[in-house]
Amino acid sequence: MQQADIIGRGTWLDKVAHETIQREKKLGRKVSLVRVESGLGASGLPHIGSVGDAIRSYGVKLALETLGYKSELIAYSDDFDGLRKVPAGFPSWLKDYVSHPVSRIPDPFDCHRSYAEHVGSLLRESLDRLGIEYRFQSGSDAYASGLLNDQIRKILSHSKSIGKKINELVGQSKYEESLPYTPVCKNCDRIYVTQAKSFDPKKDTVHYVCEGTKLGEKFVKGCGHEGDAKISEGNGKLMWKVEFAARWAAFDIRFEAYGKELTDSVKINDWVAEHVLGYPPPYHARYELFQDKSGRKISKSVGNLVTPVEWLEFASPESLRLLMYKRIIGARSVSLDDIPVYMDDFDDLEEYYFSNRRDPNRMKDARQRGLYEYTTLLNPPKAKPAHVPYRLLAQLASVAPEGAAEEFVLKRLATYGMATAQAEGLPRRIEWAARWSTRGGKQAIPAPQLGPSAKKAVEEFAKAILAAQDADGIQNAAFDAAKKNGLKPGEFFPSVYAILLGSDRGPRLGPYVIDAGQKAVSKALLDAVAG
Repeated sequence: MQQADIIGRGTWLDKVAHETIQREKKLGRKVSLVRVESGLGASGLPHIGSVGDAIRSYGVKLALETLGYKSELIAYSDDFDGLRKVPAGFPSWLKDYVSHPVSRIPDPFDCHRSYAEHVGSLLRESLDRLGIEYRFQSGSDAYASGLLNDQIRKILSHSKSIGKKINELVGQSKYEESLPYTPVCKNCDRIYVTQAKSFDPKKDTVHYVCEGTKLGEKFVKGCGHEGDAKISEGNGKLMWKVEFAARWAAFDIRFEAYGKELTDSVKINDWVAEHVLGYPPPYHARYELFQDKSGRKISKSVGNLVTPVEWLEFASPESLRLLMYKRIIGARSVSLDDIPVYMDDFDDLEEYYFSNRRDPNRMKDARQRGLYEYTTLLNPPKAKPAHVPYRLLAQLASVAPEGAAEEFVLKRLATYGMATAQAEGLPRRIEWAARWSTRGGKQAIPAPQLGPSAKKAVEEFAKAILAAQDADGIQNAAFDAAKKNGLKPGEFFPSVYAILLGSDRGPRLGPYVIDAGQKAVSKALLDAVAG
């Protein structure tokens, strides 16, 4: 593979950025500023999936800049959306506000001006903590200020052809009978329950009837009011089937990623942008949804969220960015139990970046280095920080005296010869791991694949641990077990670390086993090789 074949930093982000630019050039559009967009939901607690959309789009922005193009991320908050159901963990009185625009619902926690502002602040705080730079755009402000008015008028003027195309593409006949626009009812102040019947371009009004609608599995009854809504007053919004297209055209968006569940909506919006608004839709990248361990998609309403705020209580921003940048294809389960995996994955990536090792496959080498650089937002440290397996920090913190986790862990690490108190960033990592160790619910460490010799050596070492009198005896038993079974220390010790810590590196075994408990370590090793 020649260096000329490597695009940018060699990652999927670079490929997407390159393909976006190539498409723009074929379209003959200016590329002096290439905007990317991310939609931010405002109807429930932000979770890993919702923040992931913005993180990925920001990665593409960085890749566009790597290729030499100025770029900007627009973070569009759909805060004019109607509340469809009360999310888990929110007060039950919100049921009285179902189908009200979330920007017009009181803050259930009484610390912001509205429900939408409260939820939006949590998401924006997460993006800020993750170092994601963006230009925020409120949906309710976009409608109120008329930013989408031209697109709304064009869409409503072509509603018949749009309704026919929607039916043709996805088999939904609803929009052959009503317009893809929902005014806020002047009588009951709700959205979505109104059905837009006709558009008068001379008066710039939509005639509607508050008939009701199905939200999720329930039908929400309308109040029966019939009236007119003036487009320029911003008291209504486009339906999802066409709203993306309006935003793309209004804000000149050239790239937007989307989740698999929005495939049909994007297909329709692409057609509307191209054939109704005369705006070539942005280049897309599709990603799979995150799932919980049972295989269910992460959902605000189900309440199985992993929120970015929670993640950042236990782990570094880099670990969460790595989760998003590592790959875009394929569904993945995500849980707070997995945090040690992502923390150690980042350490491994950092070890490779600062080492003199180079993969003989130049594309793979560039991808590894590029992934690290994007994960650090193109601002890697000048020197490699100290790396200590996350599970080791968590285990030590769990047995530390109350209120003295940092001091205890640092002393034990010094005993193991692994790190000093001066190691940059280590106290923060201890703090994360200490919190994680006490949160409840821990993931079993996957048993590594061991050959017959390694299994036998581990089994013999596990039994010898129980008879050892001190740390030196345990250390000697490890070397003896390896030698007896024809293994070099560099082959044997990583197997033991993998079983105990989920990592290929770790502390001096003798002192560590004494700290962790000889019986407990012996049992963990024997259980791992029992199968």
